[in-house]
Amino acid sequence: MKAMLCKEYGPPENLVLSEVPGPHAGPGQIVIQVKACGVNFPDVLVIENKYQFKPALPFAPGAEIAGVVKALGDGVSRFKKGDRVIASIGNGGMQEEVLADPNRCIAMPDGMDFATGSGLILTYGTSHYALKDRAKLKPGETLVVLGAAGGVGLAAVELGKAFGARVVAGASSQEKVDLAKAHGADGGFVYPTGKLSRDQQKELSDTIKKLTGGNGADVLYDPVGGDYAEPCVRAMNWEGRYLVIGFTAGIPSVPLNLTLLKSCDILGVFWGAFTARNPKRNQEHLAEILGWTVEGKLRPHISARFPLARAGEAIRMLADRKAQGKVVVTME
Repeated sequence: MKAMLCKEYGPPENLVLSEVPGPHAGPGQIVIQVKACGVNFPDVLVIENKYQFKPALPFAPGAEIAGVVKALGDGVSRFKKGDRVIASIGNGGMQEEVLADPNRCIAMPDGMDFATGSGLILTYGTSHYALKDRAKLKPGETLVVLGAAGGVGLAAVELGKAFGARVVAGASSQEKVDLAKAHGADGGFVYPTGKLSRDQQKELSDTIKKLTGGNGADVLYDPVGGDYAEPCVRAMNWEGRYLVIGFTAGIPSVPLNLTLLKSCDILGVFWGAFTARNPKRNQEHLAEILGWTVEGKLRPHISARFPLARAGEAIRMLADRKAQGKVVVTME
């Protein structure tokens, strides 16, 4: 079978399309014929050896896939051959067949296409866990989302509205802000890119305060980090909750006296560890996400599709922060 392999750590251009043996299902495992693989920012990090999980070389990136069950190992009764499934697999998605733990798979709803299915689990799962369990977002509160047109950001916008919040979307261009508004954001703002001056940081804080009625954000969802983190904490409401999602602009340093002055919380969000520690709760979250998707409350936005042979270009889009919504690699 074909696989896009990381044989040495480095940029996406180093990935190599290769022929590898197909997997065989051992006890308690299933083999899935991959139809589509969602691309996420951790894929950028893992091929550069900068992610907390470090698979052994060589490996195929890709943590979430949608496809068809091809084979069952002994003891598997949850699925049967031919079932359409969505799976969270950690890595290995950018190849034609994968081994999966059936407990980390869910049945794909009738009528859902494979590309959409492959873009649900990580982005919506992360944002659902962040907003519901970590921030405990309440109806009527104001949620500010940075990176609001990216995969997790756009998911946070839609889920924020589903939870009954007022959502303000921040992004690096007006086009991206408009996309977030099209997916439910009540307001939005454009922030500068690159290293921010102190004046630009102050302007960012002032903008967030202005768009939240002068109070600041009740919940702030930040997958960007870097120079954006401190001005965002300065723009928190009293007893607000700042969600640490990721660091596309670098790992920040935040003066902790700001948390004292605001009596606010800084909350880490490690969705992958949550799914391993509390799989039952995660299944409840995924059931709600699928239900809302079927109902039309959530509308996954796929902005680009690449064949397997061009998977490196798909990862490059995320590395260059050009993706809007989801980028998907297909096996056709």
